[in-house]
Amino acid sequence: MNNDAAGVPDVTVLVPAAGEGRRLGGPPKQFRSLGNAPLLVQTLRAFDRHPYISRLLVVAPPDRIADLKQELAPFDLQKMSDIVAGGRTRQESVRLGLQSVHPTCELILVHDAVRPFVSRQEITDVVEAARAHGAASVAVPVVDTLRSAAGEFFGPTVSRAGVFRVQTPQGFARTVLVSAHDAAAKQGLEATDDVEVAQMAGHNVYMVHGSTENFKITTAGDWRRAERIWESWSAENRS
Repeated sequence: MNNDAAGVPDVTVLVPAAGEGRRLGGPPKQFRSLGNAPLLVQTLRAFDRHPYISRLLVVAPPDRIADLKQELAPFDLQKMSDIVAGGRTRQESVRLGLQSVHPTCELILVHDAVRPFVSRQEITDVVEAARAHGAASVAVPVVDTLRSAAGEFFGPTVSRAGVFRVQTPQGFARTVLVSAHDAAAKQGLEATDDVEVAQMAGHNVYMVHGSTENFKITTAGDWRRAERIWESWSAENRS
């Protein structure tokens, strides 16, 4: 799919979904149902309906690919491109996924499979910022008091001025992300997300202000919160 008519580059969304979800217990959380579909599908739908997005690429556990293709088929995701095998870590899964990106792709958004509440505006803002700056990510400011700790006792308060919680989607020019991951792999560097991968390669990453609703479902409490939000989430974000 090509967005040239709208003046938008070819954009692929890469969704790492190879995690085991051990903190929540049970089957991997991205394959559990939220509302009328698996959590992974609800996340993909947000991008499938966005006019800027050209393709969806899922990186999954190797032993789940065949079953997952069958499970996703009934949901008619128009921009679904492929499901490919992931690696031992999220970073490795993204790097492997990059090898399957369509040749015409210009921008890549990496998004957590377990962040279903990403808004249309956040997607728009990240695509436009990545196009302008080469790399961008949504983030929200830290509002809680931060303190260091030594053993069982609190240490000094840590200033939260200028401190942000980084979310996804994280968007990059294809050349930026591919070269950054190649460099990290060659040097044996490990990162917690793709912003860090890009920064380790010397790239500046533009910050897009996000929303606290775009949270990552990690714990049982997160899941209960997601179910409550899903019931009341606005039709604007689901359409």
